[in-house]
Amino acid sequence: MSFSKKLSAALLFVVLTAGAAAAESVKIGVYLPITGGNAVGGQLELDGVKLAHNQYPTVDGKKIELVVVDNKSDKVEAANAVKRLIEKDKVRAIVGTYGSSLAMAGGEVAEKAGVPMVGTSCTNPLVTQGKKYVFRVCFIDPFQGAGAADYALKELKAKTAAMLIEVTEDYSVGLGNFFKQNFTKNGGKVLSVMNYQKGDQDFTAQLTEIISKNPDVLYIPANFAEGAIIMRQARELGAKFKILGGDAMDNPEMVKIGGQSVEGFSYTTFAYSPNMPEKLMSPIQKQFTAQWRKAYPGKDPAALTGCGYDAYLLIYNAIKSSKSTDPEKITAAIAATKDMPGVTGTTTINQTHDAEKSVGIIRIENGKQVFHAIVNPK
Repeated sequence: MSFSKKLSAALLFVVLTAGAAAAESVKIGVYLPITGGNAVGGQLELDGVKLAHNQYPTVDGKKIELVVVDNKSDKVEAANAVKRLIEKDKVRAIVGTYGSSLAMAGGEVAEKAGVPMVGTSCTNPLVTQGKKYVFRVCFIDPFQGAGAADYALKELKAKTAAMLIEVTEDYSVGLGNFFKQNFTKNGGKVLSVMNYQKGDQDFTAQLTEIISKNPDVLYIPANFAEGAIIMRQARELGAKFKILGGDAMDNPEMVKIGGQSVEGFSYTTFAYSPNMPEKLMSPIQKQFTAQWRKAYPGKDPAALTGCGYDAYLLIYNAIKSSKSTDPEKITAAIAATKDMPGVTGTTTINQTHDAEKSVGIIRIENGKQVFHAIVNPK
């Protein structure tokens, strides 16, 4: 054989080998807010996705490639990120995202393209409403709002409440409404509802009005940074009422920002904490906590980290059970998921593509985030 023929044969072998290698891999897209206002939450979830990928890097002999795109905490960027993952990167399924507004924007694109998307901590009901290809591993706000109201009434013994809502954020508005509905339905009275906008730093006027009403509890379905500032300013103004929040407060930075002002604060979140009682921890939660501490010594995981882990795991199990990388078959397998063990609890996907799972309550005690209870509101 001549040199040129040998070279052609060698090149053909390389091309065929590369093609075979490509065929033996599967791409999973990840779109999360790595920059912008939601960056801290997005990074926590990305850490969870990466930890799960390190634990489960292959499926049915195929290498799993993660393709991560920053949605920049922006709705337009979120839609563009999903479009890029589908059209350019040819992903077979997508993880994301933190932020219900971002998930709604990205979900529309995934739905039109017929590519399954698994939300991490996007709790607004509209994320999955009417969607065939959009799912989530978290509970939804009606359930979380009911859990917060139940806790306020039964554990905090609150008869009256006030609310401070970020009106530019679907998450805050929705969760606030569900808290109010359940609190009043079960005998409580809401004395005041005040608003603010994303990026606000001075809440003095709203808090002064709320303090004048003397509620038993203040409900703030806020981002962790703004929520910490609200609590600090409330205590500086002399507020004595209890303060309760939602899952977006589940971030260690909240304690650093708020300092002593967050002491005694409680919030609803996903049913996981590295500090939850041993008797409440499942084997996968213990395994995850050990893996995390090995990978990130000196840094605690958050429930959001577990959401990222569980979203990856849901897609991984769907590919494994369907024995396919076809988005249609992956979608069907996700929809059929029942009792999947996860970090944030056991996941069963219901008819509306939402996860059915318990609500956890965490309380700040001596500057630490302490897992306090699990609630299952009726």
